[in-house]
Amino acid sequence: MTSHHDTPAWHLTGAGNMGTLAAFYLRAAGFPVALARGDGRRKTLTFEDGRAPRTLDIPAAPATPIRHLVVACKAPWSAAALEGLSLAPDVTVLRLQNGLGSLDGLLPAGADLIEVVTTSAVKGRHPEHRVVAENDTWMGRATAGPAPAWFPALAAAWPGLEWAAPIRPRQWRKLVANAVINPLTGLHDVPNGRLLDDPDLAARAARLADEADTLLRALDPAWPGDSRAQVAAVMRATAGNTSSMRADMQRGAVTEIEAINGWLLRQADALGLDLPAHRAIVAAVRARQP
Repeated sequence: MTSHHDTPAWHLTGAGNMGTLAAFYLRAAGFPVALARGDGRRKTLTFEDGRAPRTLDIPAAPATPIRHLVVACKAPWSAAALEGLSLAPDVTVLRLQNGLGSLDGLLPAGADLIEVVTTSAVKGRHPEHRVVAENDTWMGRATAGPAPAWFPALAAAWPGLEWAAPIRPRQWRKLVANAVINPLTGLHDVPNGRLLDDPDLAARAARLADEADTLLRALDPAWPGDSRAQVAAVMRATAGNTSSMRADMQRGAVTEIEAINGWLLRQADALGLDLPAHRAIVAAVRARQP
């Protein structure tokens, strides 16, 4: 007999680009997926690798306690997205968001929080979503632990999905890349590669990377502290891309700065460290937000 932990029914909050991709693969693994609130939605996923387009119907969920939840909304909307949801005391949560700490204080004490880090890219606006790059995706907990019973079925359906125990080094790598690339490209309205080509922007990027390394080494002496090279590699690989923060700022939306550079500043404050480049760039982004 299969338990509900082996074939979980998932609720989704945040049916944007990454939420739609997650719903697609959960469904491909044989798991029901429904929206945590609101009406059902029909989505179209197209794939730049030539796979046939897929239509995905995500129904509205019945009003039952939520045992398995995907949180894929933008980080600033986390509290609003979870408000009023009936979460089981031991709810399993997949957090598919940029930055860190966006669900702190919002989940039941017994929640199993599984962090998701992906280098895949999906573009578009509801109902059309275009998968432009499928690379690697990792799931894991901040503290090491075995994969849940349902994970192998999902990994078989989701290309490039791996369990990472612990996931924190991969989270920190992505966080630093976001903390350097996103605010600089957003403030200066340039594609990622300009941070390599423009000497002033390259120098500012190096300062942001170095400050992040100083903080992360203070949090974990094993941190390798090579973020300049790691971030430059991301810039080269995504040279023509528009960062998510640049896109947010272009359309006058609230950014995820508080969950990215803001997280670094909160950790630094707790340790009595000063990160002047990050402090300045957070202030600059805040001043441009609605």
